[in-house]
Amino acid sequence: MDHDSSFSAGTADVSSSHDDALAGVTVIVCASCRDETGSDAHPRAGESLADDTRRAASGDNIRIRSVECLGNCKRRLSAAILRDGCWSYVFGDLTATSGADLVTGAKLFATSKDGLIPWRGRPDSLKRGLVARIPPLDLLKD
Repeated sequence: MDHDSSFSAGTADVSSSHDDALAGVTVIVCASCRDETGSDAHPRAGESLADDTRRAASGDNIRIRSVECLGNCKRRLSAAILRDGCWSYVFGDLTATSGADLVTGAKLFATSKDGLIPWRGRPDSLKRGLVARIPPLDLLKD
């Protein structure tokens, strides 16, 4: 079932190659997220998730960035996947080893023709962990 099919971002796929498409996607990981115990120990679970995501993306042309807080603390480890001119996604309830899932989501997003991360093929953690999907500003109508 494709939950996103009725919400096209209205963008065309202009990428000439898989690498070019991946270059348009950024994964942002909240490095300050704590584990399920709420421990202040360092490295934080979010830092471990960022490292795991970088390892999973090794050799791929995907930008991985860390931020101090995505403000999604109730949903623990959080990350966002962005693509220029497309919807942006925020995920929570991730684990310190969810890096491969984030990279899989980024690759699906990079090759999407409608500017959405397809439901089919999306890792379960990115289905269950979806917190928000934010439209690109140019799609909004007053």
